[in-house]
Amino acid sequence: MNPVRTAAIALCFFATLQESHAVDFDKDIQPILKERCLDCHGPDKQKSGFRVDQRPILLKGGDSGVRSVVPGDPTKSHLIELLKSADEDEIMPPKGKPLNAEQIALMEKWIAEGAVIPGQMDAVVKVTSDLWSLKPVQRPEIPGLAEAKTPIDAFLLAKLHAKNLSYNPVADPRTLIRRVSVLLTGLPPTPERVTKFVTESKADEAGAYRVLVDELLASPQFGERWAQHWLDVIRWAESNGSEANLYRKNAWIYRDYVIRSFNENRPYDQFVREQLAGDQMGNGEATGFLVAGPHVPAATVGREPAAIRQARADRLDEIMQTVGASMLGMTVGCARCHNHKFDPISIQDYYSLTAVFQGVEFGGRRPELSMDHPRVQRANELYPKLNRERKILREGVGVWEEDNGGYMDMVFPNTTTQVLRIEFDKAQTFIDELEVFGTRDFKENLAAASAGTKLVEDPAMADPGAGVQKANDGEYGTMIWKSKAVAGSSMNPWVEIHFPQAQEVNRFRFSSNREYYFETDYLDNGNKGGKSNFPGYRILAQLADGTWKEVASTQQARSALKKDATLKTASTRLHEYLNTLAEEGPRHSFVGSFHKPEVTHVLSRGSPENPADEVMPAGFAVLDGDLGLDSSTPDAERRKRFAEWLTRPGHPLTARVFVNRIWHHLFGSGIVPTTADFGKAGTAPTHPELLDYLAAEFVKPQDQGAKAWDIKDLIRRIVLTDAFRQSSAPRNDGLQADAGAALLWRYPPQRVEAEVIRDSILQASGKLDPTLGGRSFRIHDVKKTYAQWKVIDNHGPETWRRMIYQERMRRVDDRIFTAFDFPDCGQVSPKRPVSTTPLQALNLMNSDFVVEQSEFIAQRAQSEVGKDHLDAVVKRCFLLLLNREPDADELAASLDVAKATGLPLVCRSLINSNEFAFLP
Repeated sequence: MNPVRTAAIALCFFATLQESHAVDFDKDIQPILKERCLDCHGPDKQKSGFRVDQRPILLKGGDSGVRSVVPGDPTKSHLIELLKSADEDEIMPPKGKPLNAEQIALMEKWIAEGAVIPGQMDAVVKVTSDLWSLKPVQRPEIPGLAEAKTPIDAFLLAKLHAKNLSYNPVADPRTLIRRVSVLLTGLPPTPERVTKFVTESKADEAGAYRVLVDELLASPQFGERWAQHWLDVIRWAESNGSEANLYRKNAWIYRDYVIRSFNENRPYDQFVREQLAGDQMGNGEATGFLVAGPHVPAATVGREPAAIRQARADRLDEIMQTVGASMLGMTVGCARCHNHKFDPISIQDYYSLTAVFQGVEFGGRRPELSMDHPRVQRANELYPKLNRERKILREGVGVWEEDNGGYMDMVFPNTTTQVLRIEFDKAQTFIDELEVFGTRDFKENLAAASAGTKLVEDPAMADPGAGVQKANDGEYGTMIWKSKAVAGSSMNPWVEIHFPQAQEVNRFRFSSNREYYFETDYLDNGNKGGKSNFPGYRILAQLADGTWKEVASTQQARSALKKDATLKTASTRLHEYLNTLAEEGPRHSFVGSFHKPEVTHVLSRGSPENPADEVMPAGFAVLDGDLGLDSSTPDAERRKRFAEWLTRPGHPLTARVFVNRIWHHLFGSGIVPTTADFGKAGTAPTHPELLDYLAAEFVKPQDQGAKAWDIKDLIRRIVLTDAFRQSSAPRNDGLQADAGAALLWRYPPQRVEAEVIRDSILQASGKLDPTLGGRSFRIHDVKKTYAQWKVIDNHGPETWRRMIYQERMRRVDDRIFTAFDFPDCGQVSPKRPVSTTPLQALNLMNSDFVVEQSEFIAQRAQSEVGKDHLDAVVKRCFLLLLNREPDADELAASLDVAKATGLPLVCRSLINSNEFAFLP
């Protein structure tokens, strides 16, 4: 049938129906549904999770997540869209003839009248699930086993006994100290600490081990080790990963926050809340979590509105992946285009969750820090020095410039005016933001459009695509105001700033691309981290009689410095203090920026071009995620309320997911092996009762003196178990019943991570720089915007810090340790893969780093025991690298190699051994 003719008939028929009686569901609609729909969407079969005989499901929709029927509005009802579709792959019903015009008109009228189905008007769809991970955590009874020294052992032994298995014997002291040291700090023990532990264990095995564990938990290296695990799962890196893969300036501030949090034993619920809403808790740097994933910057996206909308949706999806994998343990992103295929997460849930973070944007800001934060304290030391130099300039000339790198300030005497005029010296001007500050509140931007201020430019110089309104819209970056002098004219670009009422002002600020300066570096074109190219200008204030008075100019400020040495010295010192403040005080960092949230809609099929129903900020419906918010709720309140919902003691996922992740890092596999997927597509827990016991104890411990959400206490409990302390030796009965040791009849041997291998080599050579925190060390070049990063120095002295401080660029091979399955930071990595490749052996034998460090290890051993005693030197090399002395055969072979080709080759061979790269 001709679609146009069908539509015309339907309109006529619908108009006729409007004047007739109300549609009767049983007489008019039910026969159509029974004949054409119920076979596929009825009580016996529900294709796409949809049925037409239940009003709540009609209203809710099927797997697509789009509402099928919107009572009162046929035009928004997906059912009508499908019935009328001209797409043969989409039209319903898919077989037989389409519904005729009269039938469609009846359906439309029925929907317009409220989609009444007698007996079902009060029925609702209650979201339920039988998924184990969404059920409340229940504290189980601890199995009563006499040989179990801890509750954890009791659960494990009960499972083992059911398989006629038991634990291995306790590992020897050398094995145990190496294992627990690497797992808790990422570094092996020193030979001296091994000797001490072996000696103390002979007198009091359990006591010596407890002392060792407490020592390791208190070590500053503990935070570096466990921060790396967290950074893996959230894909944190210092570049954005797009085509340009630009550097994220000062993103490392967040990495240091994570290290500090683990070292300070920050309660996990607080750790979660700070990363979601740290700007409201005096830890603004923690929100780097929200923007840890990759994103495409505005310059790459371009100015096409559809591309901008798609990029924004993609950035929100990156946040969903981060939150879902790390804190919820659910594959939230699977519900972006339709209801989750496995788990009770609807497309409405997905977009309600994006609504929580609708005010978050990838970028940077100066983080909010508490008064006791070290950076705030350092700033408070510098402010008096800054103000002392400013006083000299104020009294000496009254007008001066302050170059803050990304923006320029001009300070001038207090002036009351309703209009400022800025006249630039150059024929072409590019400005992303103009700001004016006054005496009432030195932080309030009086020039902002949101304050009612309007900007006026010369229409003859205007660029239609980059109007002056972009200069006070509060957005920094590439969306700029452009103005260009008319050819042959002597007039350069200018702008007038019209305040709603007269203001007392004394500071003007502007920038050409502040976002680029503060968030990008290491580029050989444009901003290289140096000063921006600011034009000269003069500032005029309009007086009450309409005349103009010049109040400041760059020429006036610069001339004064040339003429007066005292002023020149004050300006120099002022900028030295400003540079120190930028480095050591609160600094603009890539930790996210916050804006007024837009209204959030479900995006049909995940496309921003198909917005559907409006949704409110909320968690998952199946977990009572209603936060009591709406589209007018400010950004900060949304994130705060969500953080409270996520960390409430009764949430079934938060504690389970985290304690399972801790277990994974201590045993090599989680109780739930799929640590970031607690859904039906994930793996069921091997010990569900133990998981719930740990989760319950973590949130509300019953041990006297234990604290809730205590990460170090949780780790201590696990590593003090007999399960953790047992030998890793294989046994025939264990291998036959449980080859993978999932039941933990032995400690599962595992290869250490790339960081452990590298840091252990540096520790053995004595070259490891133990400095905690701070700016990452560089191994990359200076590049063009769309070029790839190149590694230019991966082994020099500047790189001898722990690997967590190596600049972490997405998709960049560091040419040594990436071969050991170091993640590329593009995908969530809750569990690193373990591969075995020839490149690993080649890197550990022939790379510049290993060759150089082997020389240092040999030199260290010789200096510590004397060059004349080669057998003692070889033994020392074994102790430095393997925490043990060689046996007779090993010693003989090593002496032969040392005599023939040199001691460094012995060290390189030990570094290349399985014993060095695997936990015993």
